Amino acid sequence: MPHPKLNGEEITRRGKELYEKSIRPQVETAENIGKIISINVETGEYEIGDDLVVTSRRLQSKQADAAIWAERIGFNAVYAVGGTLIRKV
Repeated sequence: MPHPKLNGEEITRRGKELYEKSIRPQVETAENIGKIISINVETGEYEIGDDLVVTSRRLQSKQADAAIWAERIGFNAVYAVGGTLIRKV
């Protein structure tokens, strides 16, 4: 279901910007590499875990209409379909 206020491109832009500018330095640690981070792009609140559905639902339990963007910490994508995940440095 589309978000009522933001389109997919805006959610992606905000999510990447939040992650790179303020969240990445805090969470990209050895113990978090490979885990999923879901970010509420309107509040900056985030959840980290092993499962995309779980982290997203945690955020949605706090704000039902949250605009959520997700990434695999330390990699270029959340999932690889027919390919491999590439480690970011």
